[in-house]
Amino acid sequence: MTVSPERLPLAAEFPDASREQWQLLVEGVLRKSGALVDGVSAEDSLATAIEQGLRARPLYTAEDGAVDPGYPGFAPFTRGGRAQGAVLNGWDVRQRHAHPDPRSANEAVLADLENGVSSLWLELGAQGLPVAALPTVLEGVFLDLAPVVLDAGAETGAAAEQLLQQYAERGVPAEAARGNLGADPLGLLARTGQDGDTDRQLAEAAALAERCGRAYPGIRALVVDALPYHEAGASAAQELGCSLATGVAYLRALTAAGLSVDAACAQLEFRLAATADQFLTIAKFRAARRLWARVAEVCGAAAEGAAQRQHAVTSAVMMTGRDPWVNMLRTTVAGLAAGVGGADAVTVLPFDAALGLPDAFARRIARNTQSILLEESHLARVIDPAGGSWYVEQLTDELARAAWDWFQEIERAGGQRAALAGGLVPERIAATWAERSADLAHRREPITGVSEFPNLAEAAVVRAPAPAPLGGGLPRVRRDDAFEALRTRSDAQLAATGARPQVFLAALGPAAVHTGRSSFAANLFQAGGIDTVLAASAEVAELAERFAASGTAVVCLCSSDKLYTEHAAELAAALKRAGAARVLLAGRPGDQREAYQAAGVDEFVFVGSDAVAVLTSVLDEIGAVA
Repeated sequence: MTVSPERLPLAAEFPDASREQWQLLVEGVLRKSGALVDGVSAEDSLATAIEQGLRARPLYTAEDGAVDPGYPGFAPFTRGGRAQGAVLNGWDVRQRHAHPDPRSANEAVLADLENGVSSLWLELGAQGLPVAALPTVLEGVFLDLAPVVLDAGAETGAAAEQLLQQYAERGVPAEAARGNLGADPLGLLARTGQDGDTDRQLAEAAALAERCGRAYPGIRALVVDALPYHEAGASAAQELGCSLATGVAYLRALTAAGLSVDAACAQLEFRLAATADQFLTIAKFRAARRLWARVAEVCGAAAEGAAQRQHAVTSAVMMTGRDPWVNMLRTTVAGLAAGVGGADAVTVLPFDAALGLPDAFARRIARNTQSILLEESHLARVIDPAGGSWYVEQLTDELARAAWDWFQEIERAGGQRAALAGGLVPERIAATWAERSADLAHRREPITGVSEFPNLAEAAVVRAPAPAPLGGGLPRVRRDDAFEALRTRSDAQLAATGARPQVFLAALGPAAVHTGRSSFAANLFQAGGIDTVLAASAEVAELAERFAASGTAVVCLCSSDKLYTEHAAELAAALKRAGAARVLLAGRPGDQREAYQAAGVDEFVFVGSDAVAVLTSVLDEIGAVA
């Protein structure tokens, strides 16, 4: 017998469950596990802090309704700036080039364009290629097919003239030229801290915008680059707020120079960071479009001109120098999130970008990452595939509101330029980074291959040094900074003595008892470049003897709470008598803290403890090269 789908209501015999019933079930589980906090609901107990007040709840339903995101191609453009999205041709695969040798850069440019890259992002001037070498770099490039985006800092005017001259000399019709001249005076101010030439640079940018609007319809003149803020440690909301304030400052400058609001909006492209936090990145690009649409509306722009043009760049902050191969995974997730979030152009940084100039293999992996996302994973087939997700819609709304509040604070301070010069932006970002640094130090935000699961035996990946980045303004930070400093100390001792710093792990009891904490301790110490010497025994005297013979100065006890209660004090005292300069214990001491300390335990290490502080003090005790 054939049963039609209409006569097979699969859920008809199951009663509807309510949110309250789910909460009661969760509460029961948490109460049994001891994880339920008095006065805190079960749902709140499972909520996760994201950043700056944003929280991810464990469950979202239709009850968590956010603002209507509209349709792609229509205000507020939350779901995309173009009605067709990236369905027809995918997003723009944009590769960054900064090799200071023009011939090497040209070879890399051609290899990229022949193998999937669709546009070029060229770093020029002090931070990359000589401006005068632009013709050499672009030899063999079909400029009517490959858009070129410039990033020349203080030399923007000269670089723009070089590029426009190349279009003319090669017979490229003005209407066929595509790209961006890269003027960004406030981004340069953020990078360098130098405000003396900003007025001239704003006037130059306005002149370039007028010229592009008049003669080069496919070229934009200005970039609103939010990377300086992200790379200084800003949160997603701060990055968006700074980009809005910068965009508004440019609108004011361009309209004061005679451009209409619509013409001014058409000259801007926004550059934002994409991180491995997939959902936050998706929400960031969606929120950015919604926010800019509101700004454009208030400024009087026509609805069709209020769509934000977006360039996503995988985060430099998340990249690591150690175990750089893991960066391939990070950039893949970030590139995916940028594409799903609706970015118009995406740059995936090569996995070795933190080490110097990327090699051919790293550039190949970077471009192939996007090829896989587009051609094999088919991410561009559906417009705004995350749209309608109750979580993504709610996160987009919360992030947009937080960014708008920060933007308004900057405007009350006199705008982005004044907020940079007056210290509001640097101080607020520094405070945010200090909070995040604490999370990194305590490993609440883990870094795979660095603070978690490090590999001390890995062969160092060496690259030719890259040109020094612009400096003097906002700092540039990376998540692995503190751990990299520790590993550098360990490397120095290895080079000087032939051996890394070592800690003795005194594992008390059978493997089934001590393995959990001895593995935890080994992972912790290796994050600081410290090798471990493991000795396991059920006898206190034997462990003390083996420690004395090891030649180490620092020891960490590893066992169960039960064996700690019975033997930790005795073992700590024996290790001190055997010459231990410092004794640590893996685990929380509970009500035995005073007894353990009286016996000789100097410090306790556990999940959530300050790993950077512990590792720094251990290296100091061992005498590793500072």
